[in-house]
Amino acid sequence: MIMPLQKQLDVLFVSADSSIQAYQELAKTYSAIEPPTWALLLAQSCRSKGFGVGILDCTAEKLSMAQAVERINEANPRLVCFVVYGQNPNSGTTNMIGNTQLADMLKERYPEYQTCFVGSHMSALPLQVLEDHEGVDMVLYNEGVYALHNLLTSNLTAEDIKNIRGIGHKINERPMLNAPEKVVPQERMDIDLPGYAWDLLPYDKKPLDLYRSHFWHTEYNHDKRTPFAAVYTSLGCRFKCDFCMINIVNRNSDVNDTVSAHSSHMRYWSPEFMLKEFDKLAAMGTETIRISDEMFFLDKRYYEPLLNGLIERDYPIRTWSYARVDTVRPQYLDLFQKAGVRWLGIGIEAANQVIRKEVSKGTFKEVNIREIVKSIQDSGINVGANYIFGFPDDTYESMEETLALALELNTEFANMYPCQALPGSPLHVRAQHEGWKLPNSYAGYAFLSYDSEPLPTKHLSAAEVIKFRDDAWQKYFTNPAYLNLLESKFGKEQRKNVEDMSKIKLKRKLIEQSISRQKKKVPVLV
Repeated sequence: MIMPLQKQLDVLFVSADSSIQAYQELAKTYSAIEPPTWALLLAQSCRSKGFGVGILDCTAEKLSMAQAVERINEANPRLVCFVVYGQNPNSGTTNMIGNTQLADMLKERYPEYQTCFVGSHMSALPLQVLEDHEGVDMVLYNEGVYALHNLLTSNLTAEDIKNIRGIGHKINERPMLNAPEKVVPQERMDIDLPGYAWDLLPYDKKPLDLYRSHFWHTEYNHDKRTPFAAVYTSLGCRFKCDFCMINIVNRNSDVNDTVSAHSSHMRYWSPEFMLKEFDKLAAMGTETIRISDEMFFLDKRYYEPLLNGLIERDYPIRTWSYARVDTVRPQYLDLFQKAGVRWLGIGIEAANQVIRKEVSKGTFKEVNIREIVKSIQDSGINVGANYIFGFPDDTYESMEETLALALELNTEFANMYPCQALPGSPLHVRAQHEGWKLPNSYAGYAFLSYDSEPLPTKHLSAAEVIKFRDDAWQKYFTNPAYLNLLESKFGKEQRKNVEDMSKIKLKRKLIEQSISRQKKKVPVLV
């Protein structure tokens, strides 16, 4: 019997590993390993249009670069699409570390494969990516859904590529952008982004067993971190904070210096559609789920019916989501808690109202932060408070004010970030125009990396900012009041887990260089 020839795979979505460079020793046990959310979305979208798709997640499968190259060659796709996102706002840039290395190695060994990159960094700096990397043939400079569909419909010839909107490519090694392509409009969300291709993940029966949640998501219990999933119910954000680049994936312009603030809008999947996604996760036995929306607690027309649907289903899930401290509506907290929301990530950013308003374009409403945090905790929901040190106007005194607020609020978890001018943010363009020093590597934009290089403030050096951040983190997570809170809420073992985590000290190049310079200035007494 003659078997029919198998059709060549149209596109392989690849996610490379950058975790060690981004998180140092924390990557081994404490950082999350998230499913490649956007690879899953794009794969399902392309599959719904009849294209043959596959996913290669190098992080989950713990593949070396050489192994990943051979796996790509075995798949033999018409197009290799590197999907470069991650679990933090900066991850679209920091995850360029592993993905560009893998693309360059692939191009060196198998130059016949055409490569395409999609993600926030490409939306921010498409021409620079093409110029800097021989292994990158094309970039998609927004979420890329329609550009990708049109690429796959074509024969991928040079002439075809010239006419496809929403991509950057090279002509005679010179980078150029085609005219922009639209993002998926609100009325087409359920149709053109129809969910997640969970079945393409490495494990057939339990595809989410290779992934683990953030450490705090399961109340610092390692045993509950797997299986784990992350889903969006909306894309984008209505706000225009200077330090944020989230909305750059909504980009609809080919003009230089386009930033996230130029496309500050949100699009939603219908609550009915999202409930079907939760049904799929429940069928796979997944209880630990992240709602990745930047602003889930914002529009009750979408979150209220979704949460009511989850309450009716009574799934034993633990979820978390983000909210700005000035968008939390206390009257809905009971609904969130009953629907399985166990944590709210709250963007407090800075204690000083003047500094906070300056970086959020004056949109930040005056609220009593203490009352909002207390109302969340009183409802039975844990708080993960987010703080940023090193805004342009920050001084030691203002950063001490932020740390003092964090210690006073004593929330169940706290993220503490050094301020970065992330590509795609208004702050990044401002830094370029004003001549502020920016990182010269992708790892320089990683909050927890050895090479992390935050912005200096008007009053402090970058080394002083990152040292303050690291010292503040240690002070918070070793604070007896905080550890006592964890023990009383989650147990002695969970307290010990956090104490073990706090023993891992990050290495920082900027601090090492600062100490070295100080030693050279010390006079030698004879």
